[in-house]
Order: sequence, then structure tokens, then C-alpha cells
Amino acid sequence: MSFSRGLAGSVTRMMKAIRVSKFGGPEVLTVASDIPIPKPGESQVLINTKAAGVNPVDTYIRAGTYASAPQLPYTPGSDAAGVVEDVGDKVTKVKKGDRVFTVRTVSGSYAAYTVANQHATFPLHDSLSYGQGAAVGIPYFTAYRALILRGNAKAPETVLIHGASGAVGLAGCQIARARNLHVIGTAGTTEGMELVKQNGAHKVFNHKEKGYVEKIMAATNGEGVDIVLEMLANINLQSDLTLMKKHGRIMVIGNRGNVEINPRLTMGKESSIIGVMFGNSSMAELEEMGAAITAGMEAGWVKPVINKEYSLEEAPLAHRDIISNTGAKGKLIIKTQ
Repeated sequence: MSFSRGLAGSVTRMMKAIRVSKFGGPEVLTVASDIPIPKPGESQVLINTKAAGVNPVDTYIRAGTYASAPQLPYTPGSDAAGVVEDVGDKVTKVKKGDRVFTVRTVSGSYAAYTVANQHATFPLHDSLSYGQGAAVGIPYFTAYRALILRGNAKAPETVLIHGASGAVGLAGCQIARARNLHVIGTAGTTEGMELVKQNGAHKVFNHKEKGYVEKIMAATNGEGVDIVLEMLANINLQSDLTLMKKHGRIMVIGNRGNVEINPRLTMGKESSIIGVMFGNSSMAELEEMGAAITAGMEAGWVKPVINKEYSLEEAPLAHRDIISNTGAKGKLIIKTQ
């Protein structure tokens, strides 16, 4: 942190942060050391950020291909964990000095300090590190939204988590087991398969092996699954439809292109394809998800898995890795200080 003296003699505290001044590839992520520390509004929290989570959506926004683009220049990132530095006059949920995580920053999380609304800020349990706290936000809230709020999953249903070794998939495994669901996961490497099993899956299959869909069907005694959490719909949607039980639900969490499907497969079983977008969460839904996840921290089943940590200067590498990595193994984290 540095200081800058204003025209009237006032001192402005400065911080280091990633700034994006034009949309483009990972190289547009640049480190700036002269960014004023933001001030919280009346219902906002200023967090001394210790770690920020890297999510695929961060790369879409940076590239300028996302549905809504921020005004340039901006600081990327939604997930963060750290210590409350200051609060607005109407903040009642947290206080200065509290360990917290946030799922939706106002000023961007790839920075030494970030501002978040209090309804998107939650206590970070002492059992979790700041890095783990930064791995909670979008992965766990997205998985909960898909599985519980939109998918309406209930025990003893069977859920297939297609691409379960990534951050959202592992969160889905933990949530599903906590909800007494039968969990089937897939991964593309032996290491990833073992990680999925360690995080709650009853059965795990390699989605790069020929015939794995038939093996999943056999593992369910030919009945199929009730719910699919789908991370790559443009590759897997057609096969997901063949695995559905009657009234089954496919929750589309991730997609990177077009896909051709046979809609007739939805008819006989009256199955549904449901899109999931964390950004659509209302304040009430954020509070519900936050209560469930913080309770999971206290119960001990929320255990975020960190794959790799980066410095602020390595943010471009983190963006390359999250898109090009073909064997996901948990969450990518940026150490902001």
C-alpha cells in the first residue's frame, strides 16, 4: 500500500491491483500500483483481500465476449476472501476485523482491497484458509443453485456430475453428499477421478474412455440418473439425454459452443434441460445459499480444493490455465498480497 497527497493536502491510500484497459487476451491483465483504495457505501464492506478466486467467466469478460461488459478500465474478479477493513453506516452483518468471503465484489477482487455489498459477504470459518475462502464463492453457490434451487434435488435421487474434478464439480459432490444424494462423477484423468472420489462421489468414471456412458447406465442398473450437473454441454448434452430417468433434469452450468441434440429424447421421459446462471441470483437466494454454505463450513463438509496459486503478476497465466487446462483438479487462486 502507498499514499498519494491530493491538491488540498489530503492523503489518498493507494493499492496494487490488476487493471484491464482494453478487451483482449490474457496479456491485457496488467498490474497497477497507483489505484486508490475504494471506499464502501452505506451498505457495503471494504475487505483487505488476501486471495481472489479465478473463474472461467473472468476470461469471457476480459475477452469482451460476455453478455454484459464492464466499463473500461476495470479490475476483474468476483470471489475474494480477507479481513474486513471498514464498513458502511448501515452494515450489520459483519464488523471490522472479521474474516469473510464474498461472492460478488463491486470493485473487483484481483486487488489488495475490494468492496462488496453486505448481502454478498459472509463469515469465513476459522477452519478454512483465505485461499480456501476465495475458492468458495462462485463454485459452491453455483453448484448449490444448480442442484437445490433450480434442480430441486431430493434424497435419495441420483446425480451425475459431468466434469466433477473442477471447482464447481467438487463443490457439487460435497453438497450432494451432504444432502444424502447418490453421487456419480466423471473426470478425465486418473488423478482427477481419485480427487472426485475423495470429495464424495460413490462411483467415478473417466469421460475420456470409450463407452463410459454405457458404464454409467450399467452402474445404475439400467435406470439412469435423476439430475445431471453439466459443465460442458456442447460436448455432453446428447449423451446426458440418454441417461435420464423419467422427469430427469439436466442442469447446464457450462457451455463453449453449439450442439446438435434429438429433442425426442426429452419427450418420453418428460425430461428437462435447465440453464443455470449464478448472476441471476436474487438477494434472498444469496442469503439462502450463504446460510447453507456457512452451515456446511461449521459442519465440516465444505472443503474447497485449491489446484494452484498465482501472484497478481501471474494473473495472465492463471487465465490461460483455467481455459486450456484439460485435467481440472480444483480451484485456481490469486494471492493478492
